Order: sequence, then C-alpha cells, then structure tokens
Amino acid sequence: METDSNSKAGRCMSVAAMQALHRLRESRLLCDAVVRADDGAAFPVHRAILSACSPYFLALFTTTLHSREQSDVLISGVRSEILLLLIEYAYLRRIDVTAANVHELLVTADYLAFLGVLQTCCDYLTESLNAHNCLGIMMFARRVFCYKLEADARRYLLRYFITVATHSEEFLHLPLEELNSILLEDELNVKSEEAVWEAVLRWVNYEPDKRWLHTVQLMGSIRLGLLDTQFFLENVKDHPYVTGNESSRPIIIETLKFLYDLEMIAQRDGEVATPEIARPRVPHEVLFAIGGWSGGSPTAFIETYDTRADRWIKVEEVDPAGPRAYHGTAVLGYCIYVIGGFDGMDYFNSCRCFDAVTKTWREVAPMNARRCYVSVAVLGEVVYAMGGYDGHHRQNTAERYNHRTNQWSLVAPMNAQRSDASAAALDNKIYITGGFNGQECMNTVEVYDPDANQWTNLPPMRSRRSGVSCIAYHNKVYVIGGFNGISRMCSGEVYDPCTNTWSTVPDMYNPRSNFAIEVIDDMIFAIGGFNGVTTIYHVECYDDKTNEWYEATDMNVYRSALSACVIMGLPNVYDYIHKHRERLMEEKRQKILLSETQRHPQHRVPDIHLLEDNEDVLQQLGLLENQPPPPPPLPPPEHMEQD
Repeated sequence: METDSNSKAGRCMSVAAMQALHRLRESRLLCDAVVRADDGAAFPVHRAILSACSPYFLALFTTTLHSREQSDVLISGVRSEILLLLIEYAYLRRIDVTAANVHELLVTADYLAFLGVLQTCCDYLTESLNAHNCLGIMMFARRVFCYKLEADARRYLLRYFITVATHSEEFLHLPLEELNSILLEDELNVKSEEAVWEAVLRWVNYEPDKRWLHTVQLMGSIRLGLLDTQFFLENVKDHPYVTGNESSRPIIIETLKFLYDLEMIAQRDGEVATPEIARPRVPHEVLFAIGGWSGGSPTAFIETYDTRADRWIKVEEVDPAGPRAYHGTAVLGYCIYVIGGFDGMDYFNSCRCFDAVTKTWREVAPMNARRCYVSVAVLGEVVYAMGGYDGHHRQNTAERYNHRTNQWSLVAPMNAQRSDASAAALDNKIYITGGFNGQECMNTVEVYDPDANQWTNLPPMRSRRSGVSCIAYHNKVYVIGGFNGISRMCSGEVYDPCTNTWSTVPDMYNPRSNFAIEVIDDMIFAIGGFNGVTTIYHVECYDDKTNEWYEATDMNVYRSALSACVIMGLPNVYDYIHKHRERLMEEKRQKILLSETQRHPQHRVPDIHLLEDNEDVLQQLGLLENQPPPPPPLPPPEHMEQD
C-alpha cells in the first residue's frame, strides 16, 4: 500500500512527465501525427496522448478502415484557437474556460469526446447561472444534449422564477410552449400565484398584438384557486385580455365556483378533492422545528412547515439520543446541528447532527463548555455558540465549530455573562441580544467581529429581554418578545447597523418567551414559546413590506424552548412536505365538521363519531394533536428562576 509521501511523489512525477511530453510537442520532437484546423493551422501531436484523453482520437488513430495509419488529420468545423486549447488539455489536464469561449469549447469538446473538458464547461456554466442567463443556458444545454446542465439550469429557473420573470430579457423571448411548461411545474417557487399572473402579463405585453390570444391558454397553467379572491376579480377576471376572449369563460366560471364555494364544503357529501387550480406548489425552503419543552418535560418531537400547503408535518426520524430543550440549531448544507441544551437532568455540551437527506443522526465533537440556553449563529460555514448556563454559572465564553475538522475552538469572550439570549449573523458579524445574567434580565447588546476576534458593545435595547429571539432580516437585526422580569412580551424592536439606532416594530398577537424564530418566504416566523401561563403552539409571521403580523397555522405540538432552522433546496423535499396535496380540501371539511360538532354537540353531524373513534384518521388529518392544550405544565427551570 502506498504511503502518503509515495503517493504525492507519484503525482508529482506524473505531472512532471506530462509537462515534459508537452515540451516535446512544442519542440516538435517524437511527434507521430499532425492535427489540422479548418483555417490551416497545424499542430504536431503524440497520438498516444490524444488517444488516452479522447475516445474520438483513439478511434481515429486505431481504426482498421483505412489502408494506412492516420497521421495527418483535418478536424473540420473547429477553429485553431479552440483545437489548441483541447490539445494542451490532453497533455496538461488544465484549460482556461471563459465566458467568451465556453459555448464553443463545450460544443467542440462534445464533438471530439473530450469528456473532461465537457464536464469542466458544464461546471463553469452551472456556477455562472443567474437570473439573466439561466434560460439561455437551459435551452443551449438542451440543444447539445447536456441533460444534467439543463436540469441544473431549470432548477435554478424554478427556484428564482420571480427574479427571472421580472428582470430577464430572455424570459420575454420564451416560446409559448416553453413558458407554459414552466408555469405548470409543481416546483415553481412562488410565494403567491399573483406573481405568476404578473409574469404572464409581462410576457404577453412584450408583443401584445401577437400574444394576447395566448392569455387564456396560459391561465390554465396558473393555480387560479390560490389567488386572493379580490385580486382575481379585479386583476384577472376583468382584464381586457380575458374579457375579450370568449374561451376564457369556462376557466372563469370554474374559478369563481371554487372561490365562492369554500365555506360550503362542510355541507357536501363524500370526500372533497382539491381541484388542480388550487393544489399548492412545492416549497423550495423547509422549516424544521426541533425539540423543546412540552407537557412538563423535554421533547424530541420534530415537525416541518410546508409553507405552500400551510401545514405542519411530523418527522419520524427523531434523535435516538433523546430529547433536549433550550438548545440551538444551525444549518450547514443539508445538515442540521443541534447544539447544547438541557433534558431535565443534564446540561449538555454535546452536539448532534441530523442529515436531512439520509435522515441519519450522528454525534459530532462536543463543545468546550456545557451550554443550556445557548445562543447560536452561523457565519459562512462556521457555527458559533455563545453564553449559556452550565448548571452552575452563566457564561460569557464563546466558541466556534469547524465542520471540516470536526473541532470546536474558543474565541474572544463576550463583555457580559448571558444565558437565554439570542444571536444572529449579519454582514459578517454576529449580534447577541438580551439574556439573563443570574440576577436580572438584560437589555445590553454586543457585536462580534471575527476578523478582529473582538466584541463591541452597542446601544442597549429599549426593553430588557430574556428568553428573547433575534434574527437578521432585510439588513437589520430584529429582536422580538422575551421576558422583562415581570411579564412575557409581544413587543419587538429593530436595530439598523447603518444608523446605530433602535426603533420599534408592531406587537405580536401573542406574548411569548423562549420561542423559535426563522425567516422563510421572506417573512419572520415566531413559533411556539411560553406566554407566562402556558406553553403555546401558536405561530405568527411578520412582513416588513406591510409592517404587520399575521396569524399562521399552529404547530401540532405546544412547546417552548424549541429551536428552528430552514434548509433550502433539499433534493428530497417531498419527504418533508404534505403528502396528500389532493386532499387539502377534505381536511378542511373535516376540521369544519369537527369544529361545528364541538360547538353544537346536540346538532352532531351524521357519522362524525366514526372519525372521533378513529385515532389514526384524526392523527392523519392533524386533528388529534390540535386539540386545546391540557392545563399548563410546571414552568421549565429558567422560567421558574426568573419568575
């Protein structure tokens, strides 16, 4: 078996040998063939070298179809500059791919079977994908049969469809059939179908005289049942492109029947299927809510939020190591790192890693300190864990985790001891806010600069906040909720690094501390928590465009001290979203029926008892877990101490 030094020496010898052969070619020594381009340029080569790199040249130089060996060949349709790049690649295994030559190089590499160059060109184009070129790259890849590149470009297009449809010139030149196939995709990443309608209008308005008649066909690919009713009436139904086309009537009638029949579904007999016009698309982001404190004890429960179906889905693959609360989570790639925490007995320095693709858990390196009520943030590919409580002391220490070396290392300590604080990363800095120092809830804030390895105090918040949540959102740091030493709060404030000032944000509907927070669908979600009386499962979201909070769908399990994180672009996203998207209307009907039965038991709807007696059905419909919570459990330890 080769040692590392022998292996490195072998690689060096191999590189040196190829460089020596390249110098021989440049000096025209020991060459046994000439390769010519269309423009007359001739390149002496060693046939064995080209044959080792290209099946095309191997076949050319070894064929028995000719009476004599091929030693002088013309490569028609190839420019000399491109041919020379390929010949040099055969010797040196390196090539300079640029925006100017990548298309010609890819086509020629495909023609001459330089598979390494072909892959390099595809990688270059994949890495250069943006909103302005993804459509062109997708169509080009299709023409040259580069199926993986085509799939990568299409995946990019679907993920960033709104930006492409709004800013790309290529989008305006799409053929009708291509646009229609894009709009039909379940994976089209749109927060609302209104954006799809606006994209269709932009395409039609580029050549309105030729394209307005296609509006109705394209409407058939829009999920019109997902549109806001008022938007549909004012912007779609009465649009001149629609009213002027008699063939739009069936689509309009079908949509109106659906939109105005929603409240009547409980009165129907038999199962109610969700029509195609209202089936939600597939999200590109998945929010995970992990662990927490529920029913007087920690839980290992995991659920994901499907933003398109507006449903929480239970994840079966909980951590076999057991539950934990007051922990932090961090995402690197498709892996979720669960850091520190408390299980009712032990304060953890351990860290667990869940691979969302393979659905496996593993232990990674432990932290240097035990950290319950830990604050966690991610900068680049580095995870930071700060402060916390080790069972004896509130800490000011901080450390970072390098997943490549599986190692934690200490960084500069914070200026203050703090547990139950919250941290967020913004512009290559980490902000940590609030917390509890053992005596009082804190309003102090610090920022960490990893380049200087230094913490700096910032202006304090307007309110003291322990059990707080903070997150970076639209280039600012939002700090929400928490406990001020007297009560749980629904207030929030936002820090602007440009002005170094704090300002208020609207109150949440629910006061809460020790809740999870994340940004998904370009909104801040506040998830679960403790309201001062009981643990809650309520979820609400904030949109800074309207400066308002909105109620969202409740979790399946009430819990505080949980942590949430978002993974983008999971290849197995279907494993974490609602499985029966065709049954969403039936689920709504069953919930209405159950709600009516609970409000008016004397007017029980026929056969509803069959559902109530069937725990499996209730579980599948999300009804069993969404019953009002039992009497509040004992507050978890930090709540007791602060109260």
